[in-house]
Amino acid sequence: MNTFPRTTIENLSVPRLIMGTNWILGFSHTSKAKDDLIRSSMDVHRMADVMVAFLEQGVDAILGFRPDPVLVAAVKEAEDRTGRKMIRITTPGLNVEIGPKADADNARTLDAVAAVGASVCMPHQGTTDALLDRTTKRIRTMDRIVAMIRERGMIPGLSTHMPETIPYADASGLDVATYIQIYNAIGFLMQVEVDWVNRIIWDAKKPVITIKPLAAGKLMPLAGLAFAWSTIRAQDMVCIGCMTPNEAREAIELSRALIERRRPQVELQTTRSKESLKA
Repeated sequence: MNTFPRTTIENLSVPRLIMGTNWILGFSHTSKAKDDLIRSSMDVHRMADVMVAFLEQGVDAILGFRPDPVLVAAVKEAEDRTGRKMIRITTPGLNVEIGPKADADNARTLDAVAAVGASVCMPHQGTTDALLDRTTKRIRTMDRIVAMIRERGMIPGLSTHMPETIPYADASGLDVATYIQIYNAIGFLMQVEVDWVNRIIWDAKKPVITIKPLAAGKLMPLAGLAFAWSTIRAQDMVCIGCMTPNEAREAIELSRALIERRRPQVELQTTRSKESLKA
């Protein structure tokens, strides 16, 4: 059975490489035309093909899982085809208001993600960052939300785009087990310089899932993954989205080679301008 280097989120064993969902759900961070292309190219079976490629290589965790019937069906198909279980990490958007209505809304949302088998629940950036208070250096009402996550048997974490989230949560003792943070070599979508985010990751008290390592396709896989794997800690993770099984296999092999410090066994692209380089 193929395996991939692993770490832990609390008591849960997870692969250090995690499958992302933006490139199968149609969130390209490039253009509406690219989003439309992705969505028109995907169905349950094509999504499952990508998931199978990850599962067959021991990458058995998916980030961005949610109660979307197509996504749920694709994960089940991939599990059935491989005989392997996918760890579901969900990032739900929640009601950031205070009061009975917000509590009821959030209870329904959390019940729904728990019902489809989520193991780790990390309120989406749109929730986390809306609640971050730079004045008090706290994440308002998040203690109530993470308690609701615990009540449903899920491990709580936080998804964020803001660099303050991790140090504020750590300093306040918030009951979370992991963080999601944007991290790539060109600072794409990052709010402060790369070296600052690097320091935040290294100082984090919990393992960090780094996302957008290729800056939404603006970095070549070797360059983006080499930066990510060489500048995070042994307990941290990299999440990457792929549109095809071959992309997934390439990302996995590049990641293995970079971790093992060996030559990647991937076929290079061919163009006429490279003819003179052939042996």
